[in-house]
Amino acid sequence: QVQLVESGGGLVQPGGSLRLSCTASRGVFSINAMAWYRQAPEKQRELVASITTRGNANYVDSVKGRFTISRDNAKNTVYLQMNSLKPEDTAVYYCNGDLAFLIEGHRQEDNYWGQGTQVTVSS
Repeated sequence: QVQLVESGGGLVQPGGSLRLSCTASRGVFSINAMAWYRQAPEKQRELVASITTRGNANYVDSVKGRFTISRDNAKNTVYLQMNSLKPEDTAVYYCNGDLAFLIEGHRQEDNYWGQGTQVTVSS
């Protein structure tokens, strides 16, 4: 099945680091524009970082200088490196992006969400 699978979440102390990974399933031949979102309890889902097919990145102000989004097109994977983590970064993080794949030889592209991975920043 076409899907995005996330990993790398966990519990970390303030000031620590985590790297999230989001990998498209087999059968996906390319990932296009990709992004990371996060959602804290009782809060609206927030766009954290995005990256174009050419590697141009944008970030929400609250994570600039601390988070880095990157991609490895050969592995159909997008990453979110999170440094200097703060308690307010605690949320479920979701990968999102446009995936290209084939159905009976015909190109198809659709938007997909990862399953979410919990990031908790606490001492």
